[in-house]
Amino acid sequence: MKLASLRNGRDGELVVVSGDLARAVRVPDIACTLQAALDDWARVGDELHDVAAELNANRLSDAFPFDPRVCASPLPRAYQWADGSAYVNHVELVRRARGAQMPASFWHDPLMYQGGSDGFLGPSEDIPLRDAAWGLDFEGEIAVITDDVAMGADESAAAVAVRLLMLVNDVSLRGLIPGELDKGFGFFQSKPATAFSPVAVTPDELGTAWRDGRVHLPLLCTYNDQPFGKANAGVDMTFSFPRLIAHAARTRSLGAGSIVGSGTVSNKQGTEHGSAIADGGVGYSCLAELRMIETIRDGQPATPFMRAGDRIRIEMRDAAGHSIFGAIDQRVVDAG
Repeated sequence: MKLASLRNGRDGELVVVSGDLARAVRVPDIACTLQAALDDWARVGDELHDVAAELNANRLSDAFPFDPRVCASPLPRAYQWADGSAYVNHVELVRRARGAQMPASFWHDPLMYQGGSDGFLGPSEDIPLRDAAWGLDFEGEIAVITDDVAMGADESAAAVAVRLLMLVNDVSLRGLIPGELDKGFGFFQSKPATAFSPVAVTPDELGTAWRDGRVHLPLLCTYNDQPFGKANAGVDMTFSFPRLIAHAARTRSLGAGSIVGSGTVSNKQGTEHGSAIADGGVGYSCLAELRMIETIRDGQPATPFMRAGDRIRIEMRDAAGHSIFGAIDQRVVDAG
């Protein structure tokens, strides 16, 4: 089943989307918003699945063409957005870029920060940038939306709490991160509004690509209309989604509609840290990794961070080449 939120008020208007992303149907008699559906999933989940089956069979006269450009993020705002760093290769690279050592604990204890969730960018919404010196970067990720999770839940309980999956652009301001981390109190100004894919999908939509709590498909990042990254999200993911959820729930319960992110998808590719698509590798899911590779190779980075007019597209396709979540497709605009 695939679900989306049309732009309508603060919390959007829930629609069920066909498997091919061609059609959608409103479901006000079941749930007006995705958060309402998640709050009552035990009752309405099966009803939504039934609507999806009828929609996919082309038996609904009130279906209309689906246009991701009029979508908000599936949850336009959320009670909780917690982003992990499950791909330790990425963590190591960006820490090296800051001249920071990599603690051994990072390999067995997940990193996680709590991001702003009172308003997300839509999948086709511009990214505002007030100051180019802040070092705007995209970060291609995957996220899950959970049901209620009890405090202290183990990985088995966390696994069955996964209701939906989405793609993420975790927008970062790299130039502000070091100063914030030096304060010893985590990210805040360096993490502006995040964007998610037009569509959130139930795990069964991924078929065998969803296994061991990971999505085993390439995450496709296209930067300024050029292939930039195709790292496989199931490879080099040190911590699975159930592990990340259990980590988040260690000392608190998670409410239905909590979003837990994977962190930037990153592959080592059999080399020390990976290589660009043009060099035969799978590329990168953010600019910071490429800049670090350039620094290792040449002594300094050559690729600039994002500027007004730059465009990032993040998508995932199934084995047949069909888009699963629709695409995050954003441009940077000058907000100064």
